[in-house]
Amino acid sequence: MLGNKTRYRNVGTSFRLRNTIGCALLAGLIAISSPGIAGIADAAKIVVDAGHGGSDPGAIGVNGLQEKNVNLDIALKLQSELLFRGYEVAMTRQDDRYISLADRVAMTNEAKGDLFVSVHSNSNPSRSISGSQVLYYDKDAPQADYPASDEMTALTPQSRALANSVLGQVLYAVGLPNKGLVKSAAFVVRMGTIPSILVETAFLSNAADAAVLADDAMRRKFAVAIADGIQAVLLPVSAEFADMQKHWALAAVLRLKDRGIVETAKRFEPDRPITRAELLTMLNRQFKFGNRLMGSPKPGVNVTPYKDLPVSHWASDLMYRALALGYVEGYPDQTVRPDEPVTRAEAALLLQRIMQPAATPTPTPTPSPTATPTPTPTTSPSASPTPIPTPTPSPSDSPTATPTGTATTTPKPTVTPSPAPVASVQPGVTLVNTGFTDVKSDHWAASAISELSKKGLINGVADKLFAPDKSMTRAEMAALIDRIK
Repeated sequence: MLGNKTRYRNVGTSFRLRNTIGCALLAGLIAISSPGIAGIADAAKIVVDAGHGGSDPGAIGVNGLQEKNVNLDIALKLQSELLFRGYEVAMTRQDDRYISLADRVAMTNEAKGDLFVSVHSNSNPSRSISGSQVLYYDKDAPQADYPASDEMTALTPQSRALANSVLGQVLYAVGLPNKGLVKSAAFVVRMGTIPSILVETAFLSNAADAAVLADDAMRRKFAVAIADGIQAVLLPVSAEFADMQKHWALAAVLRLKDRGIVETAKRFEPDRPITRAELLTMLNRQFKFGNRLMGSPKPGVNVTPYKDLPVSHWASDLMYRALALGYVEGYPDQTVRPDEPVTRAEAALLLQRIMQPAATPTPTPTPSPTATPTPTPTTSPSASPTPIPTPTPSPSDSPTATPTGTATTTPKPTVTPSPAPVASVQPGVTLVNTGFTDVKSDHWAASAISELSKKGLINGVADKLFAPDKSMTRAEMAALIDRIK
């Protein structure tokens, strides 16, 4: 039996309607493309599958939510987001109907898409299990009772890359625990002909996760994050940020470039630890905190001069402003270490301080004749006029869903009075529960980590682990700033 499939394709600012003949199975599958961001997607088609439906409700949440409804809502939001970005989208279902697994794969094959993404919600007998994970078929983990198609066996690298990219974006956008990539024999990810993944957004069996899935704004976050992960693997390779092709943070870095927070370059070095000077530069471009201090701060005038921060350093003016405002502090050996990596705990504390409501700009005191020290000669990259320099690449440049960076233990700065919480627990200060087992309530950055985590700006590296002494990577910082609106 034959039926009509209606397809809309944009031509300039108008639409052209055409009918194509297809099998009855495809009568409910509609492929649409829409004007979006120029140059992002050259007619790439994504097949979006809302799991379960009709007589199959899927999991039932502790709050009464039916998985089939959650899946459909996120899938429809994902469709809208992908259309806006210029992709063509084919939906296996757009309403509450039952479709068998075999029919979903057949519809996907007939749609001739480029990628397949199935949206689901998870469940577990243990109500304490929480988090997000992504399933894909891996030829290195075959199951004799569940053989895969030849195409899916050959497409393992592409499916893994897509799964990795989407999981990374979901973890950063939503902030639930990382349940990892799962090598799966689920029918829809092992029997197709294009790179395929199944996204388990969160656990309906967990009260906190179920509350997240009940929130319309959080469902949209899932949809946007999945779209970001898709976009990252479909962006064409170019000379711009060539070392970030298919990296989980590519979409965030491109958005920051559009906002003027990072600059166009051949390389971004996403997995290299970010330095103190680089971090302050990115945060200043976001918050313009340098304008909170009138005039140009000079070392020796209300600011201690530091032997490793000569006025010739490319970020000296900004760093001395940050010192004068109390955002950063020096070390006992009279250094400020502008070109050394920043730990995740330091980054959290610095961001918390800068995000405090800005006070009236502070006039800079008039320098005394002896206030300015003689600049220390330097031959390091600090002399470069580039706002964010590009030092030695990180040894790790492979895509990863788990934040990476070279572990570095940075000494805790000497604490001086500042307009934000200080880096130690003071008498009368209320201890906070950070939610991370490796950040105790008396940790010097506990307040900042707890506050930013609750705001959804900063996440752990794994379930209940924050890794406060691990270096913050440039990719992690880009993703964090991208979430600030």
